[in-house]
Amino acid sequence: MPESAGFTELVEITSEAELRELLGDPMPRAVTKERVSLHERDREWLAASPFCLIATAGADGTCDVSPKGDPAGFTLVLDDTTIAIPERPGNRRADGFLNVLANPHVGLIYLVPGRTETLRINGRARLVREAPFFDQMIVKEHRPQLALIVEIEQIFFHCAKAFLRSSLWKPETWNPDVLPSHARIVKSVQQTEETLEELEQYYGPGYATRLYEPGTRHTR
Repeated sequence: MPESAGFTELVEITSEAELRELLGDPMPRAVTKERVSLHERDREWLAASPFCLIATAGADGTCDVSPKGDPAGFTLVLDDTTIAIPERPGNRRADGFLNVLANPHVGLIYLVPGRTETLRINGRARLVREAPFFDQMIVKEHRPQLALIVEIEQIFFHCAKAFLRSSLWKPETWNPDVLPSHARIVKSVQQTEETLEELEQYYGPGYATRLYEPGTRHTR
């Protein structure tokens, strides 16, 4: 930690005992909500969710969080302890997938628009390049080339506090134009062959029409 910008005055927590002294013990309901298999309510949530975040870590501990989105119900329930998530055309970095190959532990958070609770799943993942259920994952004629299979080890619903504090789902608080366009952001933070005008065109209205085209190229 650099000894500048006020960092010398930081009081760091270095043990679980210190953390518990500060936060206290979890409420009994927060402990007992953990489960190891899907409940019918979990299945309903997955069927209604069009978006999730997948956290992974490499063998060296470096982490990645990747968003995944598709029509509601895109996560396929294979059985009471196993789910499958299809891959769609993207930027081909495969950061999370590379992590899974080195370290199978994953954490997922499923959102339902307008709902302030989330469904959390932790487990072990593996990649498959072919399976009979791929035919159930076709969207706009796109059949996934691979899927992430997650064997559930822990599942529970997370409370609404973060969403309530952030007012995330309240449109009256939204102000997307406070930031420059994505094309301008890309052009300002990385070297690209494309001009700003070309990037504006690429990320323009036509961008949404190419989401399921094989080999779609994304600038990052």
